[in-house]
Formats: sequence, C-alpha cells, structure tokens
Amino acid sequence: MLNNRFVRTIILSRILLQLGIWIRNFAILLYVSDVTHNDPLYVSLISVAEFAPIFMFSVIGGTFADRWQPKRTMVWCDVLSAISALVVLLVLLQGSWYALFFTTLASAILSQFSQPSAMKLFKQHIPEAQLQSVMAMFQSLMAVFMVIGPMIGTYVYQRFGIEVSVAVMGVMFVGSSLILLTLPRDEQQSMNAESQSFMEELKAGVRYVWNKRILRTLGASFAVSGLASGVIQPLMIYVTMDNLGHDKSFLQWLLMVHGAAMLVGGSLIMTFGKRLKPQTLLAVGLFFISFGTVGIGWSTSVVLTMLLLVLNGLCYPCIHIGIQTMIYQNTEGPFIGRVGGVLTPMFMGMMVIGMSFSGVWKSMFSTFIVYAGSGILFLIGSLLLVPVIIEKRSVKLTSSERI
Repeated sequence: MLNNRFVRTIILSRILLQLGIWIRNFAILLYVSDVTHNDPLYVSLISVAEFAPIFMFSVIGGTFADRWQPKRTMVWCDVLSAISALVVLLVLLQGSWYALFFTTLASAILSQFSQPSAMKLFKQHIPEAQLQSVMAMFQSLMAVFMVIGPMIGTYVYQRFGIEVSVAVMGVMFVGSSLILLTLPRDEQQSMNAESQSFMEELKAGVRYVWNKRILRTLGASFAVSGLASGVIQPLMIYVTMDNLGHDKSFLQWLLMVHGAAMLVGGSLIMTFGKRLKPQTLLAVGLFFISFGTVGIGWSTSVVLTMLLLVLNGLCYPCIHIGIQTMIYQNTEGPFIGRVGGVLTPMFMGMMVIGMSFSGVWKSMFSTFIVYAGSGILFLIGSLLLVPVIIEKRSVKLTSSERI
C-alpha cells in the first residue's frame, strides 16, 4: 500500500494535519477554560465550532469536491486554513481571544471540502482490493493521534502558550499543502459544470443515494449509530466518577486504553481484514459494541470497564473502515464526494441530537439506563445491515452457480 504514491503522500499530509488539529483543539480548550474560569457556555462553543460545520457543510463540500480538481482543492484548503491561523494569531496578539473560535470554525468548514477530495483521489488511484486495507491504515493513524494527540496538545500549550500553539497549527497546515503539491497533476475530467448548476448536482447526489438500496440502508444505520454515539459521548466522565468512584482526572486513562485498542483494531483489520466483507465488518462491529456499551454503563469495576473499553476500541475501526469501504465500493467516481456529503450529516446530525439530550436523559435516568439505551441503538444499527449481508451473499452464490 505504501508503494502507492497517493497513499504515501496523503498519509504524510494527514500526519501534519492531525498534529495541527490536536494542538489547536487542546490549546484552545485549555486557554478558553483558563480565561473564562471554566465557563461551560464558552467551553461548549468550542465543540459547536468543531462539529456544526460537519453537519452544515458536508453535502456542500462533497458536491464541490465532485466539481473541482481534488489535488488543487486539498492544497487550497490547507493554505486557507493556515491563513486563518495567521489572522487569528495577529488578532490574538492584540488582546482579543474570541477570534480563536474563528480558526476552529474556518478549519472545520474547509475540511468538509478537503476530505471528499482525498476520497476522490483514492477512488481514482487505489485498486478496489486494497481499499479496505488503506481505510484500516487511516483508521490506525486516527487512533494513534487519539492516544498521543491530547498529550502533545497539552504539552505545547502549557510549555509555550496559546500564541505559539496557533502558530504551530498554521505551520502544520502549510507543511501539509507543500507535501500535497508533490502529487501528480489532477486528471482532466469531463466536468458537467457548464450543463448542470450546483443545486442540480447536489440534488442528483441525494437522488443517487436514495435510489441505491445499499446506500439507503447504510444511511439508516448511520443515523441510528450516530444517535447512539451522541447519547453516551459526554457521559464517560460520569462512568469515571459515579460507577468507578474515581476523580475526573482518571478519565484520561480510560480514553488512552480505548484509543490504544482502536490502534490495535485498525492494525488487525489492515492485516487480516481482506477476509471479511465491509458490510459484515460493519455489522459485527456494531453488534459487539452494543454489548460493550451496555457493560460499560453497568460495570463498577475498573478492570472490567477497561476490558469493555478494549472490546469497543477493537470494534470501532470495524465501523469506520466498513462504512468508508462500502461507500467506495458502491459509489461511482463522479458521485463519491456527494455520497459522503449526504451520508456524513446523517451520522453527525443524529450525534449532535444525542449529545443535546444526553444531559437531560442523565438527569432523568441512571448512567446504566442511558448506556443500555445506547447499546440497544447500536444493536438496531447492526440488524439494519442484515438484509444487505444476505443480499450480497445471494448475489455471490448466484454468480458462482452461473460459472
């Protein structure tokens, strides 16, 4: 896989981007907490600036990614992110820290144009047989930064301050753009921008997803899984304090265990995942996570909770890798950006809804009840994929009989 120039270059680019993003996220989080004396409103606005653009701009970015040349789009997104960091740094030096929200917002919006473009390059230049392994490699990379990202971000901020942290973020984005410039020139495409307007192409992408049963089913599973993830995402701190009886600082160890397990899970899929179809991988991942989630909400033992976090961490890459591989395998190249743009808001939108009601449900019910409800939702997401698995197997059997 690493012999493929596109895989190698985009991975190196993503390493720099992840460094910049984690340093930015934790530096801004810690700085805003210090300045506002842990004001929950301002702290929560950081998450809004991070997640809201994914929900609002995903389908727009995906549609433009299908119209524009992917390499050029990715380079310009990184350059514009670096410029936004420079502008914020200049404003910050004048004493106004509110601009920090702007750099998070701008970077999150631009990523909705850059990510679909990367998917488009993979679709063009990676053989289908290698897609699942490539997705596993990228999932492993994300898991690595889930483990080391918070530590790096915290160290840079505490050692050098917010100004240097923002500057480092800008340098990382510039470095990523320079690496992407080494890719070959974009292929000339038969673009239909002249004959179709942006809105027509956007509607065509929505119709494309709706008319393909496997993509509709994937969207339904996406939505249910997003709600399940959102419901429990803010509640891990209550597992730490209420169930396990530890101080909230113990949460970092639970997150590190989960992140390390995700890294191992991604590596295992990268090595052995070719034997499993992506729809099976996704359904199995959701199935085991449903039981792991219920167990985490029930457990009062540190050892058992960590074992269940390991189980969930091993299975989470199955979800992300299965989803991305299914999108690649069941989407034609000209629609790859729009399909991702349509399906991603289904997950993110329901996740935001789940996060919004999470605190209310926690005040009404116990931690275990909320986690049990989330586990049931994950199980439903798994069961929704059963018809797709059966259909794929029947098609395979029919093909073999004809041969």
